[in-house]
Amino acid sequence: MLGGAADPRVAGLCASVGRLRDELDAYPAELRDRRIAEEALDALAAMATAGVPDVQELRFALLQVAGAVGSVSALSDSVAAVRHAVELFGDPAPTVPEPRPPEAGEHRRRTETADESR
Repeated sequence: MLGGAADPRVAGLCASVGRLRDELDAYPAELRDRRIAEEALDALAAMATAGVPDVQELRFALLQVAGAVGSVSALSDSVAAVRHAVELFGDPAPTVPEPRPPEAGEHRRRTETADESR
C-alpha cells in the first residue's frame, strides 16, 4: 500500500482522480486548459499517495481542476466525484456568518453612549 492507502478517504481520492484522469485522457476535443487540469490531477494524486493530504492544498487543486474542465459536461460526473472525495478530508470552507440584528434597546444604548462621549 502506498502512503495512507489504509485510509478509505485516500483510497477514494485516488480512485476518483484516476477515473477523471482516464476520462480526460480519452476526451477527444481540444481543451484550452487541459494542461492545468492534468497538472492539478497530478498534484492530487501525489498528495493522496503521500498520505493524508493538507485540506487547503486539496481544495486549491480541486479549484484548478474545476476551473479548467468543470464546464465539460462529459467530465462532470468525474469532477463531482473528485469534489466529493476532497470534501471528505475536512469541513467545507468557512462561510461568513449572517449579521445578527441588534437586541431591543441595544441601538439606543450605543447612541446614548456615543452622545455622552462627545
